[in-house]
Amino acid sequence: MTAGGEFERIARYFAPLAAGFTGALGLTDDAALLDPGPGRELVVSTDAQVADVHFFGGADPALIAAKILRSSVSDLAAMGAEPLAYTLATFWTDAVDSAWLARFSSGLAREQAALGINLAGGDTVRTAGPLSFSVTVFGSVPKGQAIRRAGAQVGDLVAVTGTIGDAWLGYRLLSDPALINAWGLSEWDAADLTERYWRPSPRCDTLARLRGEASAAVDISDGLIADLGHIAQTSGVEIVLDAAAIPLSSAARRPVAGFSLADLVTGGDDYEIALTISPQKAAMLDEAARASGVPITIVGRCTAGAGVRMRDRAGNSLPIGQAGFRHF
Repeated sequence: MTAGGEFERIARYFAPLAAGFTGALGLTDDAALLDPGPGRELVVSTDAQVADVHFFGGADPALIAAKILRSSVSDLAAMGAEPLAYTLATFWTDAVDSAWLARFSSGLAREQAALGINLAGGDTVRTAGPLSFSVTVFGSVPKGQAIRRAGAQVGDLVAVTGTIGDAWLGYRLLSDPALINAWGLSEWDAADLTERYWRPSPRCDTLARLRGEASAAVDISDGLIADLGHIAQTSGVEIVLDAAAIPLSSAARRPVAGFSLADLVTGGDDYEIALTISPQKAAMLDEAARASGVPITIVGRCTAGAGVRMRDRAGNSLPIGQAGFRHF
């Protein structure tokens, strides 16, 4: 079942996604107009998403839409930005037909509504494969209030939103469904873990409440250890994590063979936020968590030194192995 030519696809499947954003100009011009408003500045991030690298290429197109958009918006959350719009470059294979596009665009529509963001433009081309996307997200923050990676100081507390490792477990279950029984999971737990993989929750509201309070932040895409390493490097500190403090879901706490805490903190795809904050402002974490409905847990501290290490209750460093996902 054919899906039509380039402009027919845009008009049918993607122009409706831009209807809520006037600067998109109905996707009829060569570019969009973005106005963050007086006293605000734009926050911009681009993510490439490749089938069977960033998502399962044979999955429900609506789930693929959720994965690529939600994970991209998470970059805005890390800087305390409020979503504004996004552009989408699509690299279609011949396997994409009208039914696939209809499911994909309806998935995007649902996710847009949940995230408070609209399509502003993009491009569409054919490729021999694999199916790929490039998403550029635009957000805004009050001028000078973006939370960066480089602001952590010695003595700052380290905290994370939500729970860590669920998306990695979901990925493993999607790769090998037999692990549901091997790990002793209920069907409910298994569904929750795979949902965490497909539909991460960008913490935009939580981090917006910490602008001017958090000293640094990063979204956890490649693994907690790897992404905290970015803060450690750019801020010139060492980050020491307390293994017992890392927040885990009930499924991740199951004492079964097959995975360890090291797997959970290096597995990636959490799209939670890791942040640093001075001890004097620690009460702001509870306030932001209560107001946004997202738990925030203190998991460590910044010290003099370099890199990231994890320690047990006795203070002994624990082995981590490879810090997280790497493309190269």
